[in-house]
Amino acid sequence: MELGPWPMNSYIVSSADRLTGVIVDPGAEAEVILAAVAGINIIGILVTHAHQDHIGALEEVKSSTGAPIYAHPAESSAIPIDIDSPLSDGDLIHIGDAKLRAIHTPGHTPGMMCFDIGDERILVGDTIFVGGPGRTWSAADFGTTMNTMQEIVFKWPDRTRFFPGHGPAGTIGVEQTKFQTFVEQVWSPELFGDITWL
Repeated sequence: MELGPWPMNSYIVSSADRLTGVIVDPGAEAEVILAAVAGINIIGILVTHAHQDHIGALEEVKSSTGAPIYAHPAESSAIPIDIDSPLSDGDLIHIGDAKLRAIHTPGHTPGMMCFDIGDERILVGDTIFVGGPGRTWSAADFGTTMNTMQEIVFKWPDRTRFFPGHGPAGTIGVEQTKFQTFVEQVWSPELFGDITWL
């Protein structure tokens, strides 16, 4: 669901029978999110990272569903309520007959997490977008992002579809080609901010 003034993408992942599910990044418009999950037993609220546009409706959704909050501990200082289930790389979140695998992808934030649905689809938050990585606020953060891209993201199969926190979904193989072109260029060691592969 595309929500809020920015806008940003919130996701619902449910079991095949839609009896249980999780909400990923309740960024805004809690009433819209809650209407969308009516009839589903929400067993978790997953936070990719703690920027306000991704957690703006977190408290209201938590209050209404009673579901535990899952997030990386590095995001805890920016989340206004307690994390119930701290996440580490490789952790599994079971949703009925399905499961999500948490992937730690630091760069945009220190505790940035992605969630692998297990069927060649991954929810990536602001780790990567079509055309470039998530915004960084220092050259060190951009270095971390580049390491995450080389060691994690672009080791996913080419056919993997990624679903970001803003904008349209993309395909790893398509972005891989653009990324390789970017890597072959020389860029300033001070580079950071809103970067595109082109």
